[in-house]
Amino acid sequence: MITAPGGVFDAALTRAATGQPAPLIVHDDVGVAHRLDAADWFRVHLPGDRALLQRCAGATLDVGCGPGRLTRVLNRLGHPALGIDISAEAVRLARSWGATALRRDVFASLPGHGRWRHLLLADGNIGIGGDPLRLLRRCRELLGAGGRLHAELAPPGTRSWAGAARIACAGGVASTAFEWAVLSIDDLVAPADAAGLTVLDTWTEGTRWFATLAAA
Repeated sequence: MITAPGGVFDAALTRAATGQPAPLIVHDDVGVAHRLDAADWFRVHLPGDRALLQRCAGATLDVGCGPGRLTRVLNRLGHPALGIDISAEAVRLARSWGATALRRDVFASLPGHGRWRHLLLADGNIGIGGDPLRLLRRCRELLGAGGRLHAELAPPGTRSWAGAARIACAGGVASTAFEWAVLSIDDLVAPADAAGLTVLDTWTEGTRWFATLAAA
């Protein structure tokens, strides 16, 4: 069965919300399969989350928030955080968890344009739109003076790529092609420079790698 990428993603979210494993397989631009589990996005804490969230002491925009794992914690800590996602199911689940979330495309009109203190690109969301340079430029536009972008990157040695991908879930449901990207932390400096951003810090926890960027 072939369906839109959003349908596969939403089906996995719905399954994961019930506490069941929700395996997903992403086929990259050359057809290599990469496995993940949407159930991870519903965990109370993932290794690496704490250090990431500690860097978000002000108004924070969580881009591609999914079911709101990070936004919810920031809201509970009293920070003015907003999650955005193009998936209606993701936004519904985020709100049911107590997170403040809107159904929005990061490249469309957004509240707080040019005033956000922090932006989050976690859980592989550097791939949104299939063009990390375009996404980084957009993030720079959204940041306020002195703002910070905290992005999760692929580990060192990972092949960076951008192009057509497909996603499949258990039961054989697969998607049509959509634009996605992976950016290794090894390859961050060039697109960051081109987007008018500078890398202030990098860190790792468990198997996850992160960087903090600011306007150059």
